Amino acid sequence: MGNVLVVGSGGREHALAWRLSQSPRAGTVHVAPGNGGTENSVPIGAGDAEGLAAFARENECLTVVGPEAPLAAGIADRFAAAGLPLVGPTAAAARIESSKSWSKEFMQRHGIPTARHESFDDAGEAAAHARRLGGPVVVKADGLAAGKGVTVCGGPDEAEAEVRRMMGGGVGRVLLEERLEGAEASFIALCDRETAVPMAASQDHKRAGDGDTGPNTGGMGACSPAPHVDEGMARRIQDEVIEPALAGLRAEGAPFCGFLYAGVMIGAGGRLDVLEFNARMGDPECQAIMARADFDLLAYVEAAAAGTLGEMAPMRWDARHAACVVLASRGYPGSHATGEEIAGIGEDGGGSVVFHAGTRREGPRVLTAGGRVLGVTALGGTLREAVGAAYARAGRISWPSKYCRSDIGRAGIAAA
Repeated sequence: MGNVLVVGSGGREHALAWRLSQSPRAGTVHVAPGNGGTENSVPIGAGDAEGLAAFARENECLTVVGPEAPLAAGIADRFAAAGLPLVGPTAAAARIESSKSWSKEFMQRHGIPTARHESFDDAGEAAAHARRLGGPVVVKADGLAAGKGVTVCGGPDEAEAEVRRMMGGGVGRVLLEERLEGAEASFIALCDRETAVPMAASQDHKRAGDGDTGPNTGGMGACSPAPHVDEGMARRIQDEVIEPALAGLRAEGAPFCGFLYAGVMIGAGGRLDVLEFNARMGDPECQAIMARADFDLLAYVEAAAAGTLGEMAPMRWDARHAACVVLASRGYPGSHATGEEIAGIGEDGGGSVVFHAGTRREGPRVLTAGGRVLGVTALGGTLREAVGAAYARAGRISWPSKYCRSDIGRAGIAAA
């Protein structure tokens, strides 16, 4: 029986722990620090590498890291130095997410398709470049921003204002990138430095408001499979994006172990571009993907840590669709209330699963403790059925400032 330590406190980590605990090989699945919905929560912060390493050693755990910040800070390096197994990339490999400028240059070095871009350390130079471009442009913060460091701007005035807002707020470097048109998809592979095992594709909903309006968030909902990723496109993403990235990192002395996430844009005529790489599972994509997982996840993460993924059979997936609807506190990703009691969370879900994120327990009560609070996830024979089941369950949960988008999956349903 294998003990596991999942590092993080969000819906992604709850979903990983939920699926790992279903393995016949699983001992105790701990989550540090966890949230109001996770079992076996450990009061050690995700950034406390020393404390986490001590716990993993004492409890003989395989560690799986959820969020990006500990990876960028070098938790995998610390565990490797201590001889402790961990699924997650080193700080050097995690640069594929932690520095967008480094990541874009890496893609260029290894022939991975991506949008044209320029990076700037000076706000005036960035604004001047936006004016030269003249049309729509995407402004990105170079470093980690919890999924909220990207703004799609309609023209140079908006781009200049966003550049000055970001750099005035402490962002040291920004990227200006051409705006691409098409359908977005999230494609994640589990890697062991040599082998990349593709997982089910998904589609995130980043913007806060219906109709993809409002500011970017960490994600307001997700669906799997992704509407525009058929078997042929999945093969292309694996061959043209994932495999070159894994080989490139290995060639540059930063072999990648963990979940490698490619956010891609599928354009007219089958054009394929990488919007971003992440060095971990997406959130809320993970919730939708884990709902469809029809395999022993623990066996695969053990193989990733041991470097034996090449010996594993392809992952099996439930043929049904999954939809995750994020319930947030009104005002997110800006200021929002916390400490509000959540009602209806313990009712029979009718087959749906409620993954906790920004929650905490106070005796028998569950209170809000963050911007994204819950991820209501359901399966259905069609995407329409999955979305309907998720919204039906979400409608039975309430707290004073509850907010969610009303159109998760709508574009995918229309495309079906």
